[in-house]
Amino acid sequence: MTNPRFLLVAPTHYEVSYAINPWMQPGTWSADSARHREEAHTAFTGLQHALRQTGAETVAVEGEPGLPDMVFPANAGIVLDRKVLVAAFRHPQRQGETAAFHRIFERLREQGLLDEVIPLPAGMLQEGAGDCIWDRTRRLAWAGYGPRSSAAAPGHIARTFGIEVLELELATEQFYHLDTCFCVLPHGEVFFYPAAFTKSGLGLIREAVGADRLIEAEPEDAAHFCVNAVAIDRTLVMARPRQRLRDRLAERGYHVSPVGLEPFILSGGGAYCMTLRLDLVTHETAYDDDDENGAGPADD
Repeated sequence: MTNPRFLLVAPTHYEVSYAINPWMQPGTWSADSARHREEAHTAFTGLQHALRQTGAETVAVEGEPGLPDMVFPANAGIVLDRKVLVAAFRHPQRQGETAAFHRIFERLREQGLLDEVIPLPAGMLQEGAGDCIWDRTRRLAWAGYGPRSSAAAPGHIARTFGIEVLELELATEQFYHLDTCFCVLPHGEVFFYPAAFTKSGLGLIREAVGADRLIEAEPEDAAHFCVNAVAIDRTLVMARPRQRLRDRLAERGYHVSPVGLEPFILSGGGAYCMTLRLDLVTHETAYDDDDENGAGPADD
């Protein structure tokens, strides 16, 4: 079993210069931009270290000037079976990322890390793995839509990768991507924030997962972007949580690896947003709950 591999984008050009979600605070950033920029580099290094401590590999690339949110490559595309479906963004401030990430993915293909780079149909909006989370246990993907991704996107994802997709409509602007409020854990549990979903979406989650495997995040957990976590076997790399959450996850057998990500939370992103898993496959055997064989590919 290979180690997980993640794409990260260095914060060389990162800043909070506009607001396209309720979390973004350009005024706070500009009040002390030099300090925030330094702290962003420290936080990025801390995230890389936390991922590598689990045995994961990281592929760090540079973003492009004028596209500060490239530091959130989870939105860049969906990668399954060495194919990437490249994202298309709703807001003009991010639309330049589509071409920029297409170039990055082509370089990764030339390096042998990907096999195929696929564009979305014209006019369709879909913001990558931020709105499409692979569930290894159930052999399907969960796809969010509404604030950022088109309602037609989940069906296109299903056809592109030949997989089952469960569609979840997001109910708020605060939780604008599925990854901000929904985290599939490697041994079958789902850590999620119920208030982010419509009534029908909640019903689908409860039916597909089952009450015994659901872990409900509290408002403070969601506001600190703790649900936006990277799950690798029994380790959850996340923005620094409260002790109460760490204890709740420990009861389920998970260890939290906390990272100080405050500069990126100023833009509405956490650990998952800052990574894109490159090695997920749809045909691999799911974890057994009693498996103790160490880290393997995660459901993040």
